[in-house]
Amino acid sequence: MGYQMDYFQLNRMELNELYDNLKGKYDGFLNQQLRLDMSRGKPCPEQLALSSEMLTNIAPEDLAEQDGMDYLNYGGIDGIPMAKAFFSNMLGVGMSEIMIGGNSSLNMMYDAISRALHFGVYGSDRPWGKLPKVKFLCPSPGYDRHFAICELLNIEMVVVDLTEDGPDMDRVESLVREDDAIKGIWCIPKYSNPDGITYSDETVDRLARMDTKAEDFRIFWDDAYTVHHLTEDHEPLKNILTACKEAGHPDRAFIFGSTSKITFPGAGVAVLAASENNLNFMRKQVAVQTIGPDKVNQLRHVLFLKDMDHLHMHMRKHAAIIKPKFDLVLNKLEAELGGQHIASWSKPKGGYFISLNTLDGCAQEVVNMAAKAGVTLTKAGATFPYGRDPRDRNIRIAPTYPSLKELETAIDVLCLCVQMSSVRRILEHSPA
Repeated sequence: MGYQMDYFQLNRMELNELYDNLKGKYDGFLNQQLRLDMSRGKPCPEQLALSSEMLTNIAPEDLAEQDGMDYLNYGGIDGIPMAKAFFSNMLGVGMSEIMIGGNSSLNMMYDAISRALHFGVYGSDRPWGKLPKVKFLCPSPGYDRHFAICELLNIEMVVVDLTEDGPDMDRVESLVREDDAIKGIWCIPKYSNPDGITYSDETVDRLARMDTKAEDFRIFWDDAYTVHHLTEDHEPLKNILTACKEAGHPDRAFIFGSTSKITFPGAGVAVLAASENNLNFMRKQVAVQTIGPDKVNQLRHVLFLKDMDHLHMHMRKHAAIIKPKFDLVLNKLEAELGGQHIASWSKPKGGYFISLNTLDGCAQEVVNMAAKAGVTLTKAGATFPYGRDPRDRNIRIAPTYPSLKELETAIDVLCLCVQMSSVRRILEHSPA
């Protein structure tokens, strides 16, 4: 059990005594030469085993030509009909609003932006790359790989605070109304990475109907965790494509999803949902980029996941494996850091992460101390554009991959590092 006291009520002598006690425990972990990695949100081996049937679930007769399509030959650049039907149900869109890709939704996001730079999007008067500057709004904390795409492609990122209802919409509306260089916004609308929040209906409606100076503004809606619930208390998310149609902006949203954390991360199926206008515009470019995706893998997934009932049954098996890990982390954080006024953390109902906020100025030090003790965390600052957390406080915790025993040790180390860094910070700012 940790020290259940308000650190800010301790005098300097008490803080120094506390620090010495904590350092003794920390030195004990240093001597263990741990090697624990919590840097990425990966499914654990037990989760991957849930989909092992997919390795043998296709017979030659399943590959016979269906719907006028030969699954073993070229063609079908935007996906097989059965896969379109499955994903249209999963994302709540029409079959004509679906394009199936390869194994990575991140790849589809990158391609969508890269094509926009070369060719614009439907409704553009010129390619984005021909403009003096292109900007994206980046609700933060957010997904480091979104930000990496922008940084690589020289797109200026504008930080917008992420609230418990989604992006700070007053600021978003003000920015897009005044600046036509702002062409898009990144959104992880359900069980967000890393805070685990789900956008409110009001936020979805405001995104859909807001006035933008750029007529070809796009919402990059990364719906990565749409079925990744940890409990039976599912948080609802309003359909952005429907909201955009109702608001008179039917071409505004690009929805991305995949089965990466549903089946096999390295061999899943990715999907883009958008208006028919958007997809028709893209298909002409995709037809030059590829002669067709992996239709066999699409079929393998449809035969395995079958329908929404089977999908949700499958995801409950995932939850049964990873929820105890989330519970362990949350219980540990409360036991070791609760009541001390040195940290706060999210309590997600789904997704893959827990977001931990330290005192301002402590996150980098905490991550470095943990690494020295053999626990690798996501780099401090990674959840903000350019890797710069303006308050140096956010740390993303990824509980899914380690075993429960490894996770318990890793969180013990993390909590010690938070406590030690906090004591040092308080001492620095307290009167001698």
